[in-house]
Amino acid sequence: MEGNIFLQISTLLALTVSIAFLVRLLKQPLIIAYIVAGIVAGPMFFNLLHGGKDLYEIFAQFGVVLLLFVIGLNLNFNHLKSIGRISFITGAGQVIFTGVMGALILLAMNMSVTTSIYLAVAMTFSSTIIIMKFLTDKKDTETIYGKYTIGLMLVQDIIAVLILVVIGILRYEGGIMDSLGILILKIFFMIALVVVASKYLLPRILDRISHSSELLFIFTITWCFGISSLIYLSGFSVELGAIAAGLSLGSSPYQPEIGSRIKPLRDFFLVLFFVVLGSKMAFASVASVWFPGLILSLFILIGNPLILFLLFRSLKFTRRNSFLAGVTAAQVSEFGFVILFTGEQMGHLSGMELPIFTIVALSTIFISSYLITYSERIYNVLLPVFNVFGKDKHRQDNQVPVMYDAWVVGYHRIGRRVCETLQDMHVKFAVVDFDPSAIRHLRRQKTPSFFGDIGDVEFVQDLPLSNGKLLIMTLPSTDDQISLINHIRKSNGTTLIIANAAQYADMDILYEAGADYVMMPHLLGGNWIADVVRTKRWTAKTFSELKKDQQEQEHALGDAKRFA
Repeated sequence: MEGNIFLQISTLLALTVSIAFLVRLLKQPLIIAYIVAGIVAGPMFFNLLHGGKDLYEIFAQFGVVLLLFVIGLNLNFNHLKSIGRISFITGAGQVIFTGVMGALILLAMNMSVTTSIYLAVAMTFSSTIIIMKFLTDKKDTETIYGKYTIGLMLVQDIIAVLILVVIGILRYEGGIMDSLGILILKIFFMIALVVVASKYLLPRILDRISHSSELLFIFTITWCFGISSLIYLSGFSVELGAIAAGLSLGSSPYQPEIGSRIKPLRDFFLVLFFVVLGSKMAFASVASVWFPGLILSLFILIGNPLILFLLFRSLKFTRRNSFLAGVTAAQVSEFGFVILFTGEQMGHLSGMELPIFTIVALSTIFISSYLITYSERIYNVLLPVFNVFGKDKHRQDNQVPVMYDAWVVGYHRIGRRVCETLQDMHVKFAVVDFDPSAIRHLRRQKTPSFFGDIGDVEFVQDLPLSNGKLLIMTLPSTDDQISLINHIRKSNGTTLIIANAAQYADMDILYEAGADYVMMPHLLGGNWIADVVRTKRWTAKTFSELKKDQQEQEHALGDAKRFA
């Protein structure tokens, strides 16, 4: 097997898949399976990688490059701008707290200054990939806490990129003081290259090749490794080049297509990257790394949620949203592996840092996965403890409303048309939404509106929703709708409730919960187009008029969001 790399990789992948099945049964992220597979394949057990160590290191480097390229590709500065200073304060605040306290803890355990700094920096970041996966699975990406969690993750990604830039500069070949002028010129050249390429060169090339998805994929890979190689030849790290290549394509209209094409390739090499990291664990190192690994794991599991909870509370977020946002950050990031991997290649580390961080990663990712999945239940269990401190005074600018005949929960698209109809009927109604731009638009229109998340029990209790005659929910989250239905049914059985479902299974669940009617957009859309086919003439003029009406409605919605 020593000389047969193909057989080694086949065996390694089979081992990884076997472990992945068990990991999925435990509802854990697959990154755990990759690291465990590396530990099993390493010298602690089967030693499968001894015949091609150099080749696996190259594969690991490919994984790092593609990971950083995709991160650069997805750095959404517009999203960060839209949620403002809150994401910056919480994201940067958690990084500073974890970094400083982590370094002090490591120094107290008699770690060297270099080791303490590297490990503290590696631990400061929470995993964007894991958090996004669980928020998406829970359909919480558009909730209040979900939006700001994604925002603070974006801030942390930017900080991590800046740290990698600094490491890339430290890796610069040649004396910094002797070549400071050349170094500044090279940095300026890299920035100019990214800006010029993204504005002038890449749009023209992508417009010509975008008709072929295969050609677009090949060009993207070539661009990624080409820019990385160019920056590497300039004396900097390939990691810095990968980020620059991703940033140059981030503003392209083809960015979603590029990202979807690259991610499977990235995932393959990341498997090998994490397997290589796991293989660095050895029997000799376990005894000396388990204690610091345990201490640091407890620090991440307790310290990160606590500091984020306090930061969000200081910014006047509700207890629930502060708690849910804090719980999401109770793990370390794949960025930490990249930072330590790079530091080890530069000869800055002793070799004990990666095993310690691996223990922290395995334990925090494993435990935080359950914390995120069951965060709502955990909060409800802890609610009596929170209530000891009195009623939550923060409602995020919500005021107790007067009585309304109708309530619309969710303004975007469907809710907007419902509101227009209620206005035409001169019905007294109010809107509940957790999109700040929608609330700003409604308030300019002088439409009664309340900013909040209906999944927040304390927020809902302050709204006299059950006094209304009609409640219309247009939200996609079935769980949040069920929670609201249960709340209203407990206090008033006469309110008519219209819910929203995307699937038949959700429809049945909502009816069982007490909804009077469940609308299904795809069925309503099918009925509408069937009515058009049945009642209107099949002419170009008919569909031209329908198209014009549709575009006017969408433009009106777009203007409302833009001016909000």
